[in-house]
Formats: sequence, structure tokens, C-alpha cells
Amino acid sequence: MFKRARTAVKSAMRRSTCARRVLTAFLAVGLLSAVVGSVEAKDPLLAYGARIIGDDARTRIVIDFDREPRFSVHYIANPERIVVDLPATAFGFPAKDLAARGLFKDIRYGKMDEESARIVLTTAGPVKLALAKVQADEAGKGHRLVLDAEMIDKQAFGELVKTQSWGDQAWSDRTSNDESGAAQTTSAIPAPEKTAPGDFVIAVDAGHGGIDTGAIGVDTKTEEKQVTLAVAKALTERLNKEPGIKAFLTRKDDEFLSLSQRVLIARQNHAGLFISLHADTLKQKDIRGATVYTISDKASDKLAADLAERENLSDQIAGKETVAEPPEVADILLDLTRRETQAFSISLAESVLNSFKDQVGTINNPHRHAGFRVLQAPDVPSILLELGFLSNAEDEKLLLDETWRGKIVGLLTDAVKRYRAAVIANGG
Repeated sequence: MFKRARTAVKSAMRRSTCARRVLTAFLAVGLLSAVVGSVEAKDPLLAYGARIIGDDARTRIVIDFDREPRFSVHYIANPERIVVDLPATAFGFPAKDLAARGLFKDIRYGKMDEESARIVLTTAGPVKLALAKVQADEAGKGHRLVLDAEMIDKQAFGELVKTQSWGDQAWSDRTSNDESGAAQTTSAIPAPEKTAPGDFVIAVDAGHGGIDTGAIGVDTKTEEKQVTLAVAKALTERLNKEPGIKAFLTRKDDEFLSLSQRVLIARQNHAGLFISLHADTLKQKDIRGATVYTISDKASDKLAADLAERENLSDQIAGKETVAEPPEVADILLDLTRRETQAFSISLAESVLNSFKDQVGTINNPHRHAGFRVLQAPDVPSILLELGFLSNAEDEKLLLDETWRGKIVGLLTDAVKRYRAAVIANGG
């Protein structure tokens, strides 16, 4: 499947990387997304209780806080969602207490960054908040947020989306007749890492994070975002012990990063490699083992296509609006750079699988490809590594085993070193 690409790797490695550097300058502005101001940092709120009642005509959500929360609301279409932004909040109630029902088919909540949290209510159809207010708890324990949702028609929902305010004005005690203020919260893009001349820079991306938990373990209910961050930290630490290699994390803790932010962080830091770590689930619980994915306009198979579709929903899960891709600049240069980068990505994928051979279990045809948005940087060779599947009990045990993680980290480091040596030997 990749014979032509393999043949192209050597010639691609011999070509100058000047095109990539030029393209970086062209696209840096195009990929940069605005970072909206957030509330002042302080001790997080505690959401210690929650309940949901109602039916498919009207549904009420009540969340108990230890003190009065400031909040804002906005509406997003395609699909219809209601997003509630909060200051930093620790959610301490059982997930079952806010299980989706009535007008809501999915409810997500969690950290966005150090200063903000978010609740995303995916609705079964067009819905508005007829009431959204904070009131003191009668027992004097704190305050509660009350959200009353009711059905509306598509035209009315469209008007809500179109006319809403995007300022950081908080709701206090409003009805649906008021403008709904909203502060869309995103994680700040970190400043580029300081590197020495000649350093080989690697972006290690822990998949998911914050409100986007990722997959859930079949036995232990461990969240994918925890697994990927643990392995990413260990891999970064190990790589940084190698002379001439500088690795950094796209996220250092449990925060949400959009897919485009992950790409931008790698490019701003002038990464020569981007490695995104994941541990998904499948309906077929007997499938287990590692898989390495590279980007392609056409998926290699249905499993790859389905996985890419799920991973590409990360922004939607977190209540992010769909943003049009930046217009392509310097089309000839872009096409040349993409081809070169794809060849390098395939070379890296093969180096990883060679390291894993007879050491780590892999699925059949372990090098696959699909249209993963997180691999879209046209000038940074990138792979998405499925470490294993949390839907498989045996894989889950390995993913939580520190000894096995250490083994994976060592093999990945060896693969990166071989890849780097090949690039240097061919004048890259």
C-alpha cells in the first residue's frame, strides 16, 4: 500500500527542508486562533451535587456549588448544543447523577484550562434555556445553578445562534428574553520552547484532556486522557535524556486543547516530529494491540475511517464551534511540502513498528491511514499511535502497568533515534 511512498522517502530526505521553513512562516498566522480573556485565577468552585428531571418537552438541570458561580451561556448549531462556561470548577458528583435524559442526548462537563470549566449539553433537537439562574441554597450550604430547557423550532434556534452576544458578560438571573452572554474559553497557546541550535524538536501530544475524557476502560473505567498523559510525560522525559533531542508536551496537565491548537503548538515550537498518543475503544472487544496511523485523504479501511471520525469529534465534544480551515497559500509550495512530510511520516511509522516487532503486540496491518485532523500540519511529520484499546481487558491491564509503559517509551525512543539518524545521514 505504501510502496511508492517508501521509494519516495529517500529522495524526500535528501531534499532541502527550506520549503518547510518557508511554509511555516506563511501558515503561522492562518492557524492562529484567538485566545479570549478569562476570569482571574482562584480556588476552584466545587460542584458537589447534580440532578436532572423532565421529559422530551421540558428538562431541568440543577447543579449545587459550594459558592456562587458566575456563568455564561451560548448556543452552537450542527449539531445543536448549549454550552455553559464556568470559572475553574471541580466536579465532585457521581456521573450517573447527571446522565443524559429528556431533551439532552449527551452531557459532558470538565476542565477547559487552569481558569475555566465547561458544561456541554448536546440536545435531541432545537432547544433554548427558558430559565438560567443562580440561587442561594435554602440550607445555606452554597448556591445552585438552575437550567430549564424547552423545545423550540429550528428557525428560533437559528436566531439564538445568530443574535447571541459573545462577550464575557455572565448571566445572573435571566429569562430567554434576555441576550445570552458567552465567553468562549480556550487554552492559551504556550510560548515556543527554548532549544539549542541543531536540536531535534519533538512534540509529544497526549490525546484528549479536560472536558474531553476520551475512551473509558472496560474494567477499571480509567479515562483515556489519563493514560495518554502518563505515557506522554514518560516519553518526553525519556527523549530529553538523549543528546540533541528536545521533546515537549502539547498539554502538561488535564486541560482541553482543540485539534488545531495541538497542531499550532507543534508548529510554533518548530517541531521536527509530532507524536499523538491515544488508547481508544472498539465495539469488537477481542481486538487488541498497537496501531500506527498516518494522514491520508482516503482511509485505508473502515476501522481507520471510524477511528478518525471519532477523534475528529473532539472539538465538538468540548463545545467548540466548527471553524473553517484557513485558506491555502502558495499552493505549489504547499503540495510539495505535504508530499515530503507524508513520506517522512511514513518513515517514522515504519521505524516505530520495527521497534515494536516481537516486543509489543500489534493489530493486523498495524500501519493504517485516515484523515486525522490532528495530523494535518503540512510541514511536520506526524503519527497517531494507538497504544492499545481500553475496550480490551488485556490491553487495559497493560496500559495501566508502569513496567509495560516503560517498555513502550524505550522502544519509541529507539524508533525516534533511528529516524533522526536516517534524516541526518540523508542531509535533512
